[in-house]
Amino acid sequence: MEPFGAFDGVAPADGLEDPDELAMQNMMAAEAGDEGEEEEVEEHLKDSISGSMKLKRLLESEASTENGGPAKKLKVADGEVKTLVQRILMKWGLIQDTGVRYVLQQLPANSLQLVLGSNYMPDRNHMTKTPADIVNGYILQVKEREFPGGGPLDSVSIFKYQWKITEQETQMMRKLAHKELRYVLATHDGTRPVAEIIEEASGLASYEEGAAGAAPDGPGPTTIGRFLRLELIDPLGDALVLGDANLTFSVRLAEHRKALGHVGRIVATTFEQLPTLRERYPEIDRTIHILEEHYAEVWHEVDCTRLAVNDKFKGHEETFGAVYYNYPHSGAVRGFFDGHPFVRWRHENLMHLFFRALTKFVKPGGSVKVASNMGAVGVRYSDIIGGAKNSEFRHIETVPFTEWILHRYGRSYGDRRDARKRPGSGENYNAQKAAADMVYSFMYCPTGEKLEPPHFTCPPSRLELQNSNEGPLKGLVGPMKNNAVSELYERFVSEVKGVHVG
Repeated sequence: MEPFGAFDGVAPADGLEDPDELAMQNMMAAEAGDEGEEEEVEEHLKDSISGSMKLKRLLESEASTENGGPAKKLKVADGEVKTLVQRILMKWGLIQDTGVRYVLQQLPANSLQLVLGSNYMPDRNHMTKTPADIVNGYILQVKEREFPGGGPLDSVSIFKYQWKITEQETQMMRKLAHKELRYVLATHDGTRPVAEIIEEASGLASYEEGAAGAAPDGPGPTTIGRFLRLELIDPLGDALVLGDANLTFSVRLAEHRKALGHVGRIVATTFEQLPTLRERYPEIDRTIHILEEHYAEVWHEVDCTRLAVNDKFKGHEETFGAVYYNYPHSGAVRGFFDGHPFVRWRHENLMHLFFRALTKFVKPGGSVKVASNMGAVGVRYSDIIGGAKNSEFRHIETVPFTEWILHRYGRSYGDRRDARKRPGSGENYNAQKAAADMVYSFMYCPTGEKLEPPHFTCPPSRLELQNSNEGPLKGLVGPMKNNAVSELYERFVSEVKGVHVG
């Protein structure tokens, strides 16, 4: 059992004014509402959109509740969770702190028991951070102890983490030739000793055809790493680029594939409408023309978490052999740092729902690469690796971004800042060190078994926002507070519907 697991859904907002009858009505409304949009999705695609649809219905249900009362968010009150949260808040002297209550309610009972039994105490008098922010950071640090880390990891290091093999077995794998290591990585399923599979792999004349079979006798970890760095992928598979604000990465990819003789097409997408892009990037029409000269298609207004409800993707199931998403971010919220729990749920959900959306459109064995900074506090590295794992995308390697052949392109912020400035050459992006930029590489390995519901975290309820003093809400009262809460909550609802504010 993981010490700090997460709900597939979120515990209710207990401890606030939330009568059980109202809660049940809201929960039922959430489950029944907005069926029309789901009915427009073909049956075999519903699983890829279920997380987005549930979150959307929950927020709409709460938004329609009289006086802003919070919905129960998937689950009727869990008595054990409610009791544990109350005990922790009493122990910390934070019984009235709505923000800390919200953070704790994201945890299952077993994790709350560990918090209660520990000696941990948040700093209630921190100069810059609220208790909610501090507690959230502590919980994230504990969760991430279960991950392999956000820095560079080769294929053998990740295999060791995934299968908990011994150091002796690890060293045996590091000595394998390229063809042998690929065989072990692909064949091992935990039912046989690693040594047995290594012996089986020895003497293989070849393991794979095509590019993957090149340099069969080269050193295993190094050769596999070169494939990822040089982007030697399926030349026939189509490539999908998501969230490419100014489309310069897509141009870089198109030029690279052309040089390698790849014949698969490229679908380059942006989240914004074309008029918005023209306001931010005067060169965007020229960029699109270059892509079209490379026989790439450019699609606008694509939400990477809702591919199944986008008409452009109809008929494209299992067609993409490579997918790219560079520096994912859900947009800044004025007055909040990216890592604050009242807004970070958006970044966490982005990754989990992104990978679930891809399950219907990526070929088995297809490649997915997500570039991000290992120190990012919005979309954390654990969101990327965890979201991939929950949707059967196997972590292959983490490569430093500057070692990736596609790393030289015109970076952008991806929001309205781009109209006046952009990250310059060598400039740190959002004060993050370029040396900490990584490319997290995954392979789609579907088992054919039914997936568990996608994980997502609900935002604070309207009432939780109203009762809090977090971020820009601090010190506000009366109509000013009401207006600020309504504006913030309506933004959350809009974003979940796929309307970008940025």
